[in-house]
Order: sequence, then C-alpha cells, then structure tokens
Amino acid sequence: MTVQFIKELLNARVLAGNEILDREVYTACGSDMMSDVLAHVDDQSVLITGLCNPQVLRTAEMMDIVCVIMVRDKCPDDAMIKMAKDRNICLMTTALPMFTACGLLYSAGLRGGGSHGK
Repeated sequence: MTVQFIKELLNARVLAGNEILDREVYTACGSDMMSDVLAHVDDQSVLITGLCNPQVLRTAEMMDIVCVIMVRDKCPDDAMIKMAKDRNICLMTTALPMFTACGLLYSAGLRGGGSHGK
C-alpha cells in the first residue's frame, strides 16, 4: 500500500514528507518503546507510536523506516518536523489510538515484519 493510502485510512495529517506519499510500504510496527523497535524489529516501513520526541526519528532513520505516525493527536515541535524533513521521513499525526490505527492498517493488508510480526 502507499503512504498516501495510509494517510487517508487513518485520517492523518502530514507534517513532513509529502514528497514520498506515493511510496509503497509493506510492513509496520506499533510501539512506544524505541529499544524494542531497535532490538526486535526488522524490515519495517512504518512506525506507529504515541511517543513524541526526537529519539523516534533517530530510531526510524537507523531502521530505514519510511513513515512515522504519531497517534492520539500527538504533535511534534518544529525542530522535530525539520528533523523528519532533513531525513526524508514522512511524519504524520492521527487522532486515533494506537490499537485502532494498527488494526485498521492490518485489516487493510499491512503486516508486521521480522520474526515477531509474521
């Protein structure tokens, strides 16, 4: 599915990365623990999180994550939005809780990657 489809499905607002909305993604993970993302997740394209700090984008960059979706209407500051733009990471926010956002994406065909998501 495309990042644009995810945006529409989750009624999300794009804060950075409009230029990559046509990018295809195949896997996702939902977590507020960046240490878990680093230790147990591989082959991810999308990260769904309620955490709103620069560590999320540092983790996304290290793991080659294309899109970060912040749930529960979390809104990063301008520095974090600039950081996402500089790293070519699509950054979105949605009013949905994490469980609902993950469920909608799973129902639409997005799957977890790595040994824990298959």
